[in-house]
Amino acid sequence: MSPVRTPPAAPVVRTRGLGLGLAAWLAGLLFFLPVAWMALTSFHSEEDAATNPPSVAASLTLDGYREFFGSGGGASPWPSLINSLVASTASTLLVLVLALPAAYALSIRRVRKWTDVLFFFLSTKMLPVVAGLLPIYLFAKDTGLLDNIWLLVVLYTSMNLPIAVWMMQSFLAEVPVAVIEAAHVDGARLPTVLTRIVAPIALPGIAATALICFIFSWNELLFARVLTGVVAQTAPVFLTGFITSQGLFLAKVCAASLVISLPVLAAGFAAQDKLVQGLSLGAVK
Repeated sequence: MSPVRTPPAAPVVRTRGLGLGLAAWLAGLLFFLPVAWMALTSFHSEEDAATNPPSVAASLTLDGYREFFGSGGGASPWPSLINSLVASTASTLLVLVLALPAAYALSIRRVRKWTDVLFFFLSTKMLPVVAGLLPIYLFAKDTGLLDNIWLLVVLYTSMNLPIAVWMMQSFLAEVPVAVIEAAHVDGARLPTVLTRIVAPIALPGIAATALICFIFSWNELLFARVLTGVVAQTAPVFLTGFITSQGLFLAKVCAASLVISLPVLAAGFAAQDKLVQGLSLGAVK
């Protein structure tokens, strides 16, 4: 009696991989279609953008972008864009400078009750931002810091620091301890270890953390809306000025949203290889 032969499992595995790939493409299109529709709407006139159902084949125009850049007599967006760039970049750099030694102490040279410290950082994100808005506003008013871009830098740093410590703690846990111990044997001090050994090894994770902090700072609206006026106005606050109770504004808002999103898209595209490595760095033990 001949033994029973089992069919090869390769077709099943191939079919499963094809299904997962198709599902990934569908999920990607689901996230991409609204952005593509926003970009297309930004090139339509206000009348065509407001039609229901929307007209896909409508004539294209640059009126929305001219309105955004102030050609129609409106305010220039460049001061707001520069304010967002300064606040986001400065706060991200401060977060990295503060989070790297904190994550080092919580992952490699672990302090006592380091898990309690991590959960304390996490607990600071449980308070709704709006709950602390009034005390911060009163403090800024009494100290003359209203409409000051550096107040936003401090607030964005405090908002993103717990997230950065949590992320970098898992990234730095993958750094080989033997390399750090060898550096200490050779006489390297802590700043040298952090900048010349830990940082280069964990560079993908640091890049991922920096990009996420930059995105959170760039997109923040509530603090910027309440605490700034004309001098320190950021790009999201400038964007809300296109929404009015009278007239049509959809094409202008889409054009402004696309332009304001470009720095974040450019940063993500430039760091995409480091972002993928960083997000997977602490996933495998």
